[in-house]
Amino acid sequence: MDQIGIITIILLAANGLMSYKGFNNSLFFDQYSFHVDRILINKEYIRMISSGFLHLNWMHLIFNMLTLYFFSDGFESAYGMKIYFLIYFGSLIGGNLLALFIHKNHGDYRAAGASGAVSGLVFAAIALFPGMNLHPLFIQIPIPSWLYGIAYVIYSIYGIKSNHDNIGHEAHLGGGIVGLLIAVGFFPEAVMQNPLPIFLILIPSVIFIVLLIFNPNVLMLKGSFSKVQRKGTIEENYLTKQIAKRKEIDHLLDKVSKGGIDSLSKREKARLEELTKP
Repeated sequence: MDQIGIITIILLAANGLMSYKGFNNSLFFDQYSFHVDRILINKEYIRMISSGFLHLNWMHLIFNMLTLYFFSDGFESAYGMKIYFLIYFGSLIGGNLLALFIHKNHGDYRAAGASGAVSGLVFAAIALFPGMNLHPLFIQIPIPSWLYGIAYVIYSIYGIKSNHDNIGHEAHLGGGIVGLLIAVGFFPEAVMQNPLPIFLILIPSVIFIVLLIFNPNVLMLKGSFSKVQRKGTIEENYLTKQIAKRKEIDHLLDKVSKGGIDSLSKREKARLEELTKP
């Protein structure tokens, strides 16, 4: 195993520190997590990056950091800090952009985690290291990288279509594609050396994204996702949310006026502070 690089150390530390603070401070987590309305309406674009350093729980954090560690092994020393840095943050932003596009009418949609950035590193490694085998989830049987890549893409597309779980498939797929494209952009010879994995990953991914752009309903299954998409514009959703927010504030303030601030629970106090901050 090659010596761990400085960028990897910084990324591991930043993810660990921010996630730990988020675990213990819900206001901090809410302030920096991915939140559609806060990004599109309040223009809090920092969330596009900061959300990638927050995680939902220890398991979420550990899994992403282990994947980051394993796939950074040799990557930074082989291709340099600049390319490694660009792949990581380009994939993070690319994954969140795809999530933002898909959920632009889902004002309450929230997410967190480094999965988009880590997926970018995984797919970049698939493109740049021909013949590489993977051992996902500590499975001892080696899986060819091209097979893992195409299975990952199919699973992500199905996850986006079905909307049956809380996994950010959009960020995974978007981050993976961006990471692969950045890698190929810097090293175009990889297309000739390793064409099968690259095209098996890119072709279905690009087709899916093009269909989403030009006809979003083509691949959407009937259910909660499509119903939410038929809601009004961002502005209409925002007004509805503002009314609900005002009602919640009035309820909490009414409780304070009757029994004092101590009548609120710790969670209610935190919620009131969040709702009334500028």
